[in-house]
Amino acid sequence: MSAQPQITVVGLGTGDENQLTLGVWRKLQAAGAKPGALFLRTKEHPMVSMLGHHGLRFETFDGVYEANAAFEDVYEAIADALLRRAHAAPETELLYAVPGHPMVAERTVQLLRERCADEGVVLALMGGESFLDQAFLRLGFDPIEGFQLLDATALSAGDLNPRLHTLIGQVYDGLTASDVKLTLMELYPDDYTVIVGHALGVAGEERVREVPLYELDRVEGYGNLSLVWVPRTEADAVINRTFRRLEEIVAILRSPEGCPWDREQTHQSLRKNLIEEAYEVLETFDEDDPDHMCEELGDLLLQIMLHSQIESEVGGFTVYDVIEGLNEKLVRRHPHVFGEMQADDADEALSNWQQIKDEEKRKKGIDPEAQPLLSGIPRELPGLMKAYKLQKKAAQVGFDWSTLEEVMPVVESELEEVKEAIVKFGKAEQQEELGDLLFAVVNLARFLKVDPEEAMAEANRKFYDRFGYIEQQLRLKGRNFDQTELSEMESLWQEAKKVLKNRLR
Repeated sequence: MSAQPQITVVGLGTGDENQLTLGVWRKLQAAGAKPGALFLRTKEHPMVSMLGHHGLRFETFDGVYEANAAFEDVYEAIADALLRRAHAAPETELLYAVPGHPMVAERTVQLLRERCADEGVVLALMGGESFLDQAFLRLGFDPIEGFQLLDATALSAGDLNPRLHTLIGQVYDGLTASDVKLTLMELYPDDYTVIVGHALGVAGEERVREVPLYELDRVEGYGNLSLVWVPRTEADAVINRTFRRLEEIVAILRSPEGCPWDREQTHQSLRKNLIEEAYEVLETFDEDDPDHMCEELGDLLLQIMLHSQIESEVGGFTVYDVIEGLNEKLVRRHPHVFGEMQADDADEALSNWQQIKDEEKRKKGIDPEAQPLLSGIPRELPGLMKAYKLQKKAAQVGFDWSTLEEVMPVVESELEEVKEAIVKFGKAEQQEELGDLLFAVVNLARFLKVDPEEAMAEANRKFYDRFGYIEQQLRLKGRNFDQTELSEMESLWQEAKKVLKNRLR
């Protein structure tokens, strides 16, 4: 009966030989006495000199790091090499020694755990002192207060929770430290105090430095035994940059101890607020003022949070359900990004989107083909925008004018009907004819490839600026509107058109 290949992984600890376990040392001695039995992930570790001092024979995978640019490729290559060696010499127990503890920040070990059973290789693990042990001991914080361990090479702002002590490992060099700094600055102030630890627990090599965040990448000595500690905080300057704090504040406002106005709000009472906040965001798009846009987007987000909080109080859904649904929908409707489907341009991507929407309706028992063509346009849209969308949908099946020259007479005809209604009919008929005229003007805008809402917004802006010019000129003369004839205001209006037009040049 042939022997079954075996790989045993041991931890070399943090680098202090006095902390190495007796069982691990005996394994190292036994494997180091045989050729081709002891492998180290890297020779860059304080314990390696001790192995050499005792005449133990070993091979390292440092050459793999030099041959591969990406860390994941390095780890895959090491796992491949170990499995090949194990199959090639099944009678020999291969010993694979890694820094620290085998189950802490060791991707190669995770790969071996995933593959060994399928490949018929026995995998055994023996612990060693983790760098976490020395971090708790040397840095002096208690992980029971809340603690997270993050990888510097894959760090993102979304990983950060300032209410937890955060240890960041794998800070191999100054470039990695720079990436960590920039990511932390997404959440923490530039001068937030962080602690850098090099070779914690290794006599004669340990160094601990406390620095402001902006100096993190100026610290010297980064290497395989370096880490960064970001102490936990409840400071407003940090907590207020988290989504969790926003959720807390909205819940407090709606609580019995919160704001009387916020407590009274319902979905219906907030309808107008949601619309107004959306339009205030739109206004900022033309201002070239990022700070104002940021503020108004926050006001719009508040409306979403309030509606979600109202539902959570009655067991409907929470804001996390909103986020989950949105994330799933975005992935599902972008198969050309997250799946196998192709989309070479925006039109093709939009076509994919519509096909997926139709399929979603079918799964809900709704036949898209049986739905009215003009369905799906929100009831609460502003009039010009709704008219534009209705006309576009009707045009998809050929219900449309062919040329701009055919549209102009329609607008002129509707204008004549408004004039006739003013002379012959009452307010109801006048309103109806005026609506027809506006609808025809939207048709004209569509043929001119002009968004009627944007055209109207520009006209409103011009009126606002010109009227403001009149008011300003009257104020400079020490007068108000009650003291001014219409003819003078008209003269100032014409002046405003010239002045403001010249300013835009």
